[in-house]
Amino acid sequence: MRKYIQKFLSFVSITFLVILALTSCNKYSDLGLEILPGTDLINVKNVVIKDSITAYANLETGIVTSKSRNNLLGNFNDPLFGTTNANFATQLRTLSYPDFGTNPEVDSSFLFLYYGPVYGDIQTEQHVKIYELLSGLDVDAQYTQDVDLKSMASTQPIGVLSFTPKIELDSTYGDTIIQVLKIPLDNSIAQKILDADSLDKVSNDAFLNYFKGVYVESETNTSGTGSLITIKSAIDYITALGSSYSVDNPYYDLQIYYKNDESKEKLDPDTLPNGLLTSGLYITEYSARVSNITHNYTGTPFVNDLDKQVKQENNIYIQPTGGLKSSIWIGGLSSWRDSTNVAINKAELVFQVDTTASDIENYPPPSSLVLTFVAPDNEEYQPEDYYFNPYFYDGSLDTADYTYHFNITQHIQRVIDYTNPSDTINYVGNQGFYLTTGRRADDAKRVILEGTKRNEGVKFIVTYSEYLK
Repeated sequence: MRKYIQKFLSFVSITFLVILALTSCNKYSDLGLEILPGTDLINVKNVVIKDSITAYANLETGIVTSKSRNNLLGNFNDPLFGTTNANFATQLRTLSYPDFGTNPEVDSSFLFLYYGPVYGDIQTEQHVKIYELLSGLDVDAQYTQDVDLKSMASTQPIGVLSFTPKIELDSTYGDTIIQVLKIPLDNSIAQKILDADSLDKVSNDAFLNYFKGVYVESETNTSGTGSLITIKSAIDYITALGSSYSVDNPYYDLQIYYKNDESKEKLDPDTLPNGLLTSGLYITEYSARVSNITHNYTGTPFVNDLDKQVKQENNIYIQPTGGLKSSIWIGGLSSWRDSTNVAINKAELVFQVDTTASDIENYPPPSSLVLTFVAPDNEEYQPEDYYFNPYFYDGSLDTADYTYHFNITQHIQRVIDYTNPSDTINYVGNQGFYLTTGRRADDAKRVILEGTKRNEGVKFIVTYSEYLK
């Protein structure tokens, strides 16, 4: 009987909400469910719940970094989140079966790293080293942020570069223009590529077994704030320019300038440098790209609270890249089960950004957060509302008031409706939620939210219809 009542209530509640919005003086309040209307057949009310919400700081581990299109690189000394160091390894593939001619000889070679945006400051010099991978990456494997990439690489660098990141905006569209790092490589690695025999070049799998890729390492900064830069591929760079690959416009990720017997015969020695042949390798959508990201939280405001039942009453800290997530608990949901004549019209969880503590001018917050619920099997899942309509579920940053809103109406109704743990299909229980960033592996943006005891803080806003018997 109750399900039929709820369907009826859902059908008419929108009409009542419009009427009440025009005629009622009832606003958000902390009134409890025990205060019921006296005359209407159906009454729609709002209740704002704050006191029964708690949050805890947790380390986030097991973030898969091998399925992202971009990689982070750099050393970032965040004033509130401690130090983050990001490195990556990647395969480099051919787009064809290259013929380097007879007796090819390297003139020079470069690794190009296309990057943008930059998170942090652009005044601290960064230092990177390039190593050849000795152990291959598996494109089908899942690597997490704690993978030991350094142990998979040679001990001697084949390229080094010190640079200061740049930020440049397109004057027409205001988008960040992709920058490029040109890192000179030791000629030995390019000569190895030129010396590959026909069997090594018969396919990309064969070539990747011969030349497994490179490891790019960022050194720790001894001074300055530093930054994390987002590394893209040459193909993504071409896409950003609105152009396409061509012989005259190859945009390699690893470019080799060389000569061979054929080119020597055709060119005068004095003009040879201007007539060098060129070839190269690419990071493609089929290349395995893996990040290693480490954090050091020494001296941070939350270091002593991590993975402990210490409430985040003042601030909630959220950081991607295997950093920090928050455990969110909403108490008292079982009390709604006693109200058999109540249907949930809307249940919304709202988080307020602490714009001052976050320093949003220098460290913009993530464009979205993700709220998952903890199921009885202790695994995390998206609420039913996400699959119903991701836009309705939301989680995006509202820059009008710097809040994140999550519509979890269907999930809360399910918590209320299904109380039998043996009902493995419908029962979800109330084991809490986890709040994380939307992109955890390749986006450096972090955020500080107001804690549960702050003025705005965290709010659970419920709009419900009550059927009067």
